Amino acid sequence: MKFRGIALSFFLVALVAAAFGQKQPAHPEFEVASVKPAAPLVDRVSIGIHVDGAQVHITDYSLADFIRIAYRVKNYQVTGPDSLSDRFDIHAKLPEGATRDQVPEMLQSLLASRFELKLHRDTKEFPVYNLVSVGSDKLKQTAEPLPEDTGGRGGSVDVEVQGGRNGTFANLPGGAGFSFSNNKLVVTKISMASLVDLLGRFLERPVVDKTGLQGGYDMSIDLTPEDYMAMQIRAAISAGVTLPPEALRFLQGATDESLHNGLRSYGLKLETGKAPLEVLVVDHISKTPSEN
Repeated sequence: MKFRGIALSFFLVALVAAAFGQKQPAHPEFEVASVKPAAPLVDRVSIGIHVDGAQVHITDYSLADFIRIAYRVKNYQVTGPDSLSDRFDIHAKLPEGATRDQVPEMLQSLLASRFELKLHRDTKEFPVYNLVSVGSDKLKQTAEPLPEDTGGRGGSVDVEVQGGRNGTFANLPGGAGFSFSNNKLVVTKISMASLVDLLGRFLERPVVDKTGLQGGYDMSIDLTPEDYMAMQIRAAISAGVTLPPEALRFLQGATDESLHNGLRSYGLKLETGKAPLEVLVVDHISKTPSEN
């Protein structure tokens, strides 16, 4: 299918929020910021966020992605107009004394000033999968939780996702990461919080962590070609990519059995349920940002 080479790089964007710390003082602003439309999609794409010292570079993200990062929510928690799928690059500089943990709040300020973003919070009940632990000797903690950020401006934070016909690969802070290629899902040093975010992009409903497990874990799950393709299609849908009708029809017979079996081999189980989850409803956002 033609969408394979362009769709796969977009479904980990919500994991970017995990690269930053907890809430910081509200409404700090970038010292300067350049906002430009992203380049057209090509057969191989690379998106990501890079914070090095005072420099912030965020490339190939949609407006919905920026909102998710800014407000530290997941993809299904943002609703609004079709223009939320429009993609932009942001290159900015942190002000003196600011920390990289304040980047989400600075994005809030940028979205309000440059895109005239207005939104409100609501609650909506979603059908979900609850990820639960049923025990397995195969699941072993491979990494301690990442230490708290010291607030310094030295060093860097990188969240890079690359995708193409050969699959999708992500590098996350602390040596964590994942690959999705060749009918296999491999995760390294992934926390349960990041795992449910990842799984929620492959499945037809959000995933909620009910495991109670801490730390990072390694897993390697073999997938059938049919399940692998279905997961690719859902990842594209989650990212707002428009797909041909034949791709959507492919999902009608999808079972995800190999994914469920792979998780069970590590003592993890997906159980269906419902949960009230917060959503951000976008009331207004400009399609064209104000001048840089």
